[in-house]
Amino acid sequence: MTMRTDYCGSLRASDIGREVTVCGWVDTRRVHSEHLAFIDLRDHTGIVQCVVDEKLDLRSEYVVAITGVVRERFEGKGNDKLATGDIEIGEASVELLARAEPPPFPMHERTDVDETIRLRHRYIDLRKSRMQRNLRTRARVNSAIRGAMERQGFVEIETPMLIASTPEGARDFVVPSRLHPGEFYALPQSPQLFKQLCMVGGIDRYYQIARCLRDEDLRADRQFEFMQLDMEASFVTQDDVLAFVSEAIKDAVEAITGERPADIATMTWREAMERFGSDKPDVRFGMELVEMSDIFAGTEANVFKVDCVKGILHRGGAESLGRNAIDALTDKCKRWGAKGLAWFRVGEGGVLDGALTKFMSGAELAAVPERLGAEQGDMVLMIAADRRTVNHVLGLLRLELGRPPVNEGGFHFLWVSEFPLFEAVGDNGRPVPAHHPFTMPHPDDMDKLDAASGEEYLDIRSQAYDLVLNGWELGSGSVRIHRPEIQSKIFELLGIGVDEAQLKFGFLLDAFRFGAPPHAGFAFGIDRLAALLAGEENIREVIAFPKTQSGTDPLTNAPTAIDPAHLEELGLRLLPPSV
Repeated sequence: MTMRTDYCGSLRASDIGREVTVCGWVDTRRVHSEHLAFIDLRDHTGIVQCVVDEKLDLRSEYVVAITGVVRERFEGKGNDKLATGDIEIGEASVELLARAEPPPFPMHERTDVDETIRLRHRYIDLRKSRMQRNLRTRARVNSAIRGAMERQGFVEIETPMLIASTPEGARDFVVPSRLHPGEFYALPQSPQLFKQLCMVGGIDRYYQIARCLRDEDLRADRQFEFMQLDMEASFVTQDDVLAFVSEAIKDAVEAITGERPADIATMTWREAMERFGSDKPDVRFGMELVEMSDIFAGTEANVFKVDCVKGILHRGGAESLGRNAIDALTDKCKRWGAKGLAWFRVGEGGVLDGALTKFMSGAELAAVPERLGAEQGDMVLMIAADRRTVNHVLGLLRLELGRPPVNEGGFHFLWVSEFPLFEAVGDNGRPVPAHHPFTMPHPDDMDKLDAASGEEYLDIRSQAYDLVLNGWELGSGSVRIHRPEIQSKIFELLGIGVDEAQLKFGFLLDAFRFGAPPHAGFAFGIDRLAALLAGEENIREVIAFPKTQSGTDPLTNAPTAIDPAHLEELGLRLLPPSV
């Protein structure tokens, strides 16, 4: 015999006359008369009103089973805020399953609670409808992704959690080995090398919803441990990978919203930087960066005698931005790397008003508002510096002024491709890889590997690509190098000798000697995707048991000290605290 016949939130008018048993937590208790009370009973599906004997001592969060007959509420007593608002359970008998102490915070969604308190009592916080909704949203995302990958011929394979430390973008979490004192495992930052080995092993199409760990500073979109859809495929091009992942993304969005997204647009990295000042542009709003350098090619204004001048248009900003706000924005621009912020209010007839107008020619004063399409009441904001600084600062300024909340404007996915192969040039003149050293150069730039030097390295494109959603980077991937001569050239440019390459990547390079197929892959963060689909600004709201921003777990008090006997067993000794 089952303990319950129905879930609280599933009952409707069609159930009137049925005897049912529901189980859950007492949400609220309202006394109606000496012998009558109304209990709102809650489970993960919702709330149903039950009419019970007032003599019962039922308090908030008591766990009960209630048996009674579903009936229509009296006329005018319905609750249109509840899916069960037209009915109630009457003639109810109650079985007390567990008493409960008063919860440490109110259970109503409208009450703000300190996050540390929420996480210390996460098992109670999880009962709230917000967390129930978010975690079930995440579960549906996972299910949709698995279905999409399997439909496209991918095989789910689990890769190890205890691996050798490899040079990646962040610090490893390490695990001491008891059986091999003084040696350590690392927890995987990603399954990168193992999934490439799967390609050498003929798996052809691999995927995994993988747990990854990185010892890096936490923020709203980052945790020490995170989950990602990880995939790799053989005998494919970049376009094939984008199509595979797009299909999984569309399935996930459709599972949550009921609507399938349109085809995902693609933009090169250079275009993204020039138009939006970001490699993860939020394209939900305009305010694009507009080139002004040609307007000031022969300027007499010293501030504009630089490599690059660009501007953005803030519609209605002449009235919405007071002088204090402008000064605050100027200070931010300086912190971001600019020397200052040129600003102009647009008056009648497109006439510019600002402190710098006295240094500008009539042609310049006329060309700026025309180029931007400025109208009376708008604000023109301009940065003059080297091109990289201009794009960076205006990109941040654009987000500061125009970015809508995460749950507004719909879901705007974007593929960003042709990332630079190298992100900087070191003091030794050698390029610094923008991704891992196994990223295939763009075919049209292959000859530049031999001809480039210094800053010219930064113009070499790669076959790397990112998926962006509403200004959040969901994930990244690339076509991998599988040809030894290209890999040797990249190692040479990076200053990685044969012995060092063997030490760091030997097991992968050795595998490639036995026949590596052309292959490419991708990985995107499920935490970030689930958060955006749930309308949350912070991924902690879609993770059952996250860490705080300081990296602690208030629930278990982790991290904690280790018993000295355990340290001894592992062959470890702690350094004295630094003074």
